[in-house]
Amino acid sequence: MRIDDKIKQQYLLNMGIDEQVYTFARTVETELKQRFEEIDAIAEYNQLKVTAALQKNRVSAECFQASSGYGYNDLGRDTLEQVYADVFRAEDALVRPQITCGTHALALALMSNLRPGDELLSPVGKPYDTLEEVIGIRPSKGSLAEYGVTYRQVDLFEDGSFDFEKIKKAICEKTKLVTIQRSKGYQTRPTLSVERIEELITFIKGIKPDVICMVDNCYGEFVEEREPVEAGADMVVGSLIKNPGGGLAPVGGYIAGKRKCVENAAYRLTSPGLGKEVGASLGIMQSFYQGLFLAPTVTAGALKGAIFAANIYEKLGFDVIPNAEEKRHDIIQAVTLGTPERLIAFCEGIQRAAPVDSYVTPEPWDMPGYDAKVIMAAGAFVQGSSIELSADGPLKPPYAVYFQGGLTWYHAKLGIIWSLQKLYERDLVDKTRM
Repeated sequence: MRIDDKIKQQYLLNMGIDEQVYTFARTVETELKQRFEEIDAIAEYNQLKVTAALQKNRVSAECFQASSGYGYNDLGRDTLEQVYADVFRAEDALVRPQITCGTHALALALMSNLRPGDELLSPVGKPYDTLEEVIGIRPSKGSLAEYGVTYRQVDLFEDGSFDFEKIKKAICEKTKLVTIQRSKGYQTRPTLSVERIEELITFIKGIKPDVICMVDNCYGEFVEEREPVEAGADMVVGSLIKNPGGGLAPVGGYIAGKRKCVENAAYRLTSPGLGKEVGASLGIMQSFYQGLFLAPTVTAGALKGAIFAANIYEKLGFDVIPNAEEKRHDIIQAVTLGTPERLIAFCEGIQRAAPVDSYVTPEPWDMPGYDAKVIMAAGAFVQGSSIELSADGPLKPPYAVYFQGGLTWYHAKLGIIWSLQKLYERDLVDKTRM
């Protein structure tokens, strides 16, 4: 029996996928060969960039040793931060397991570089839901608003373009920091390319050169050849349980950019007078290093999964962002499913494909930091790791699901096939289109 026939047998007999679903998915995959080759080329470029940074900084086995207590003179921690600085073309970086998640990293960057009386501006519309409480858009203990930091927002035009006229009017004497969210979050706007981020930063700096431009880089690392610091950003911020952790980092976040901005963040993370000098690595440095080394390849697999999902669901008549043909700038694929039943079925399919907790049925719940019930599918080795196969979405119109991740292309592919299988079984999809 040929290997292709054996693979088909695995899907049909061992995985329980309907033959019509498999055949449709296989046809879509065949059409994507050239797109996948382009993704592999970017992955190779970024792999060389990461490897060069590891070699330049003389990473050795000693860098993987654990430190405890204060963590003074932690070779692995200090070397890793220089590696990150080189990879992101930054002056300095803060890469710590004490940063618990992406929201924490963003809050840290904002709170350390803003002071009472300053104003924060978002020129790309509403930020991700969990930042609303950080800023104080939704009242919360310890928010920026409680410390006297004001907030101003300029929405994008309907087509996702920048409203330069309103941005210019919004920038004032109090504007200290501009936050630019690269990915779409729970919105249906386009993700920002590094090129568009550069256009926006150049415009803002032309009006007020000393303003700090921070980019929320979550889900965007290693998708393109350049990172936002190369486009003029003063800070880029992200989570290690997304792209740069390569699926191996068990926790952590990073801030990279101008030395002063990073230094401010370090003093906020630890204490005034201590900064980057303290912070034990607790024996997880090898995972951080190895995860970063694998990150370009892992990100490529997730990108292929996103493109595969877009092509599958667009052919079935659903609105998808980005669409099937668009160039990619992050690993997230939004699919507008239109009904809560489809959203739930999709997430059940992703969970069914998981290597961990595949037997669990995800249910909508009141997740902290969100204003509506959210359903999440994430059978991951690292809890909440969205570089691993995952999908989530708020149970509110337009009932869009946000799919991302997959440590390998093959697993991302299985997840999408299972999501379609669940819709197929419940007659929630037009089978005549398959």
